[in-house]
Amino acid sequence: MGTIVLSGTVVLVILGFGNHTWWLVAVALLFVYMQYGRGGASASSSGGSGGGSSGASSGGGSGAAPGSYRAYRARRDKQARWDRRYRRERPLESRRQARERNG
Repeated sequence: MGTIVLSGTVVLVILGFGNHTWWLVAVALLFVYMQYGRGGASASSSGGSGGGSSGASSGGGSGAAPGSYRAYRARRDKQARWDRRYRRERPLESRRQARERNG
């Protein structure tokens, strides 16, 4: 996906020598790709989750790792909540699935 966006940006920049509007389109394309195309790392790290101590303890190091780990933890916790809710609302079905899994 990144190579398509970069090659499209290069084409738009080349077209921009004749019409400067294409340069604005190239910048907009890169902006949209940076915001939403790469998994939304900046959008998910800015969305505040309740983990205050984990955000405070990640003062140094690489900038991408804490945000992606926080997003991973949020996805994992949400999946665990859905699993608990499913087991609570459908006990017979969850027991049947556990029996099939174990033997």
